[in-house]
Amino acid sequence: MFFPIKVIFYKTLMRILKIIGKMINTPKPILFVGEKSSLALCSAIAQRGTKKVLLVTDAMLVELGVIDKIKAKLTECNIDFIIYDGIKPDPTNDQVEEGFRLLKENHCEAVLVVGGGSPIDASKVISALSTNHIPIQKMAGWFKLKHPCLPLYAIPTTAGSGSEVTIAAVVSDPVSFKKSSIVDPKLVPVMAALDGTLMTGIPPAITAATGMDALTHAIEAYISLHATPETDQDALAAIQLIIKNLPKAFSDGGDLTARENMALASCYAGMAFTKANVGYVHAISHNFGAYYHTPHGLANAIALPYILEYSKDACSDRLAQLAKACNLPIDNRSTLEQAEAFIKHIREMNKALNIPSKLADLKREDIPGIAKSALEEAHYTFPVPKYMNQSTCEAILHKMLNDND
Repeated sequence: MFFPIKVIFYKTLMRILKIIGKMINTPKPILFVGEKSSLALCSAIAQRGTKKVLLVTDAMLVELGVIDKIKAKLTECNIDFIIYDGIKPDPTNDQVEEGFRLLKENHCEAVLVVGGGSPIDASKVISALSTNHIPIQKMAGWFKLKHPCLPLYAIPTTAGSGSEVTIAAVVSDPVSFKKSSIVDPKLVPVMAALDGTLMTGIPPAITAATGMDALTHAIEAYISLHATPETDQDALAAIQLIIKNLPKAFSDGGDLTARENMALASCYAGMAFTKANVGYVHAISHNFGAYYHTPHGLANAIALPYILEYSKDACSDRLAQLAKACNLPIDNRSTLEQAEAFIKHIREMNKALNIPSKLADLKREDIPGIAKSALEEAHYTFPVPKYMNQSTCEAILHKMLNDND
């Protein structure tokens, strides 16, 4: 059991953070949406007088030719560019610093990122380094950036992180293996393009994991104690779009309508959790990433139903509302039964998307450390609907052990 004094302290801290959050003016990027919107964004960059950009992406997107049309459009717009494709999943400080070095050496005036959550997060920090002359480690935390970042333009290629509209970036220390969250409104890109045509070639497994990442953002924002009518609107829109379109995008990667709807859903979810924040699912998945380099979306998808099951008695009304919004067959059921129906639907979605219910890499001996780090992150950052202690968290993590462990 929790000592009541601890719960009182955490809840008080969350109330203070909620007040602070209401006082923060969170900028929203200008959005270009639909087919060829990525090319329209390139034209808009040129219209702002930009002559040279650092084009940040990952090597796979270069190899697959995903950025070819963007490169051609930049050339057509007389924008010179330097490609940096050294960003990998869970970007590290040294990858960011290498990008910053290229930016400085080539006198780039802006950063254009094409990629998923990892390249976008890395680009945010590269942009911040160019104007805030402090080490990455000192940026970690809330509102550590004194100066506006170099202009950043984002073209997401996965529908998951929503990083193109959020105030946060996460990078890892390759020595300590700890992740650092940098949170500041200055990190929000100036413009972003949601172009479903860039997502049609994404493999089913990545489609599933990134889609469940976006769903986790929206659900945790909806059950957050910091939820507002505005964040509820964005979260509900995201959840309804994902429940309907993720299975379609998974089974038919070329379904452009499903891809565009997933891109919108990811964006809505990003706007929702920027204000309402996330919860224990993210705290646990961040540590799965730090310990085992588990892809963030996959980690979220695995942890989500376990945390909802634990939290359901404290937020059953909210989960029941989600069940109704998703048109689940819940007539004549109690509120708790409706909440359980929603959780069951999440488990069924994971199964249909070939997402495992256990984390194969999870080691029994790592569980105490993962639980400790997850609780430290959650209790000082996230407005969770129901608190847990070390032993409770460890018990939940044990449920995620591979059956053969």
